Amino acid sequence: MITADAFLEAASARGFDFYCGVPCSFLTPLINRVISDPALRYVGAASEGEAVGIAAGAWLAGRKSVVMCQNSGLGNMINPLTSLNWPFRIPSLLIVTWRGQPGLKDEPQHELMGGITGAMLDVIGVPHAPFPSAKSDVAKALEAAENSMAETSLPFALIMAKGAVEMAPLDQTAPPPPPSGRCDNRSTGNAPLARPTRADALKTLLATAPEEAAIIATTGKTGRELFTLEDRRQQLYQVGSMGCAGAMGLGVALNSPRPVIVIDGDGAALMKMGALATIGATAPDNLLHLILDNGVHDSTGGQATVSPGISFAAIAQACGYRTSYLCDSLAGFAEILRDALTAAKPCLVHLRTAPGSLSPLGRPTIKPAEVARRFRDFLAS
Repeated sequence: MITADAFLEAASARGFDFYCGVPCSFLTPLINRVISDPALRYVGAASEGEAVGIAAGAWLAGRKSVVMCQNSGLGNMINPLTSLNWPFRIPSLLIVTWRGQPGLKDEPQHELMGGITGAMLDVIGVPHAPFPSAKSDVAKALEAAENSMAETSLPFALIMAKGAVEMAPLDQTAPPPPPSGRCDNRSTGNAPLARPTRADALKTLLATAPEEAAIIATTGKTGRELFTLEDRRQQLYQVGSMGCAGAMGLGVALNSPRPVIVIDGDGAALMKMGALATIGATAPDNLLHLILDNGVHDSTGGQATVSPGISFAAIAQACGYRTSYLCDSLAGFAEILRDALTAAKPCLVHLRTAPGSLSPLGRPTIKPAEVARRFRDFLAS
């Protein structure tokens, strides 16, 4: 057994100072000490997959990040680990607890995952090792993790057994409720086919966004259209990890002074709506979140989503976004975008668009790992 400080001090000496995740009782002492240390940053995510996205954004902004979760949360992490970290070659240190460890009594819901934790990490290509149980092993464990991440540019996991870390108290002041946000509804009642196309909305954004802004586009035709219209080094096109654009944008915004613009879709935003709550709670003052809502899964044949009955702008206001807008016309979007760039942040713009996409529609010709590194260089410049 080690103290939380024995691990955290050694990790800090190696530059690991940004933590996010979802709690587990095994992780309690480590999370408590991270939260209690003003030199470290902890973001409590709504889901483990969201935490992976936040950590990836933090890495893009130059931070060395740690994701902490229970092994049951590996199920929520598989998609971003395999379709975000792997293609973009983004490393993160994972600390995964070992609930249901064979031979130890635990709750029945942990029995299956406890027996396959290591095998699951093997299957998705994440190297792993035991979390250090003695102070003398901490430096070696961190060195092995760093060497692996440097060699592969991929995550590395430390598997924490029960009782690995001594209990530590929590010094945390409950955050005050966010101030009441402003929701500006400028919808005209346009029927779906009379609404602007996503491509026209993207053209308006490209003409309006400041040159210093970092732009993250969700997976599917949104990123493909953005690349087809104009490729810029400050643009990152997610090619997988559906629903993680908001989380990645949050990780960037919390660690970069640049304006950050996330371009989401209705299907993606619905998939990880917990990210809106996390963004509202952490309140980055440089994040503009656009949801281009055409009411369908455009990339897979146009199947309807449930977005026609939803106001993402109202949800954002309820989640703590300082400003939100709803509109369904191109002229309204252009006017709102100018307002939104200077409005209180985080700010969300929900634009209802027509289904359909550019034709012919290209795909990014730059490999994801190269996109990630030029984006990272842009943030650092």
